[in-house]
Amino acid sequence: MGVSGSLGRDARLPLGIIGGFLCIMGNGQYYIHRAAHGRPKHIGNDMWDVAMERRDKKLVDKPAAN
Repeated sequence: MGVSGSLGRDARLPLGIIGGFLCIMGNGQYYIHRAAHGRPKHIGNDMWDVAMERRDKKLVDKPAAN
């Protein structure tokens, strides 16, 4: 094999380390957010979704007036 085969093999370890640390950091953010807020982060929530969550929480927490 020439130089190109050696470069591919030599690049695997650093790329694996970088990929591993990216996964570790992502999982760290997930667990920290879950510990702080009690639930996982909702991906892609816009202002409408947040407003509906607040409305739903008010309706659930409000005592039923019969």
